[in-house]
Amino acid sequence: MPVVWAQEAAPPDKTKIEAGETVYNTYCAVCHGDNLVSTGQFPNLRRLTGKDREKFETTVRNGRNQMPPWKDVLSDAQIDQAWSYIRANANEK
Repeated sequence: MPVVWAQEAAPPDKTKIEAGETVYNTYCAVCHGDNLVSTGQFPNLRRLTGKDREKFETTVRNGRNQMPPWKDVLSDAQIDQAWSYIRANANEK
């Protein structure tokens, strides 16, 4: 019988999270709120779950409703960093 090992989640990448905080504060906080605290006018990003990554990336790249597209502003690495920061501070981890 083969042995199946439980996969543990990788520890958070503090460098990526810190870089993501910078990306967030530079490009996102003006609408989504300081420290990820929404004013209620725009979506509360702390509510994003791990299952929302594809939706997040598509929305950031292409825009949605009042949000403009950022595909010509943010690199894939910056989007990934922002996601890491958001997930590190999410209501549900």
